[in-house]
Amino acid sequence: MKKKNFAPDMPINLAIAEDNCFSRQAAIERMSKFSQIKIKHIAANGQELVSMLQKDSNIDLVLMDIEMPVMNGIEATIEVKKHWNHIKILMLTMFDDEKNLFDAILAGASGYLLKESNAEQIFRAIMDAMTGGAAMSPAIALKALNLIKNPQSESKESQDFGLSEREIELLNQLKNGLTYEQIASNLFISYHTVRKHIENIYRKLQVNNKVEAIQKASSNKLID
Repeated sequence: MKKKNFAPDMPINLAIAEDNCFSRQAAIERMSKFSQIKIKHIAANGQELVSMLQKDSNIDLVLMDIEMPVMNGIEATIEVKKHWNHIKILMLTMFDDEKNLFDAILAGASGYLLKESNAEQIFRAIMDAMTGGAAMSPAIALKALNLIKNPQSESKESQDFGLSEREIELLNQLKNGLTYEQIASNLFISYHTVRKHIENIYRKLQVNNKVEAIQKASSNKLID
């Protein structure tokens, strides 16, 4: 499809690729707040997105998760940019680790945001990407600069940090963008118990927040 010149008041045809149903619905609800956004494709993995684009590639931008089955977000970004280079890709993920960031940039992504970003932040990132900018939060941009300055070193040997099966299960729920209330409902435990588990997880992993916990658990292959 021929690339069109974008003006700030033009409608934006959006696709969402996200395997987790809760995170997918959250993205849909956030983007539905903006009349300029028209959601055309909703895919559960990269392969499904590619199949949809083969039928209709009139898409301006994709909100792309990274961790997906069948075809992950990095692989899907490579495939999309190969066949439909006019489409912008904005990675929307729980992970801010350097490998994913580096791979996303190499694959052709126009931006990289964390799922905890609010609707306005995501919309601003979409507008930045559509006007040729590189949409990143200041923290992510700093990581990108540090990555250029300091190539990645050898990864350390994995550790389990003494996490219990329930704590790992809870971490997986956090990774998928669920709230404490949703986790409590899914695991049939109280909100207070969820908070207590989170405190124990932070203490064992020696981290201060959710993103750091998920990143550390993922890099040590404790969660999927």
